[in-house]
Amino acid sequence: MKASTNMQIGVFGTGMVGEAIADKLVSLGHEVKMGSRTANNEKAAAWVKSAGARASQGTFADAASFGEILFNCTGGGVSLQVLEQAGDGLRGKVLVDLANPLDFSKGRPPRLSVSNDDSLGEQIQRAHPDVKVVKTLNTVNCDVMVNPAKVSGDHTMFLCGNDEGAKKQVLEILTEWFGWRDVIDLGDITAARALESMLHVWLRLMGALKTVHFNVKVVR
Repeated sequence: MKASTNMQIGVFGTGMVGEAIADKLVSLGHEVKMGSRTANNEKAAAWVKSAGARASQGTFADAASFGEILFNCTGGGVSLQVLEQAGDGLRGKVLVDLANPLDFSKGRPPRLSVSNDDSLGEQIQRAHPDVKVVKTLNTVNCDVMVNPAKVSGDHTMFLCGNDEGAKKQVLEILTEWFGWRDVIDLGDITAARALESMLHVWLRLMGALKTVHFNVKVVR
């Protein structure tokens, strides 16, 4: 998989994360369909207008059917419902899961709605056993996801998932498309528990550093 190879990609979500991922993919020459609950979502329409001829929009099911590979950029609190709406188009595909199960019901900083002995990544994989779920990119701000150079120096991204072929494909996306140089495979999808729990540290660092442009480096 090379950045010059044109692919059809489905992106679920119209927020900052979905837009950042979709913009980067279009800039690399891929065709991207942004999925939302309705086919005429206003935020998706505005993105299509700004992104140009390779951009399109539709329902979650439309984006799932369109994409050769899929990105879950929805809020973690609705991800399971979104993927249920995506339907049969998910089957057999790689789903890059960027979502975090943040719970703001008791104020800020948010809690995780699932943790310790389960994770959103695992819930998604259980709900869709024929989908190749790869958890990654959830530990940095959306600007940094697609442009690691936003943070000076070398720093680390993580991934996990049950399917080795899917992880290899996502590793190539991270390195060849998005520019990550240091990526650590943490193992099967149960490692999503650790990746999602990193949000506790990330949120505290954001408050302490007064910026979202930071990351961690694993020093060997």
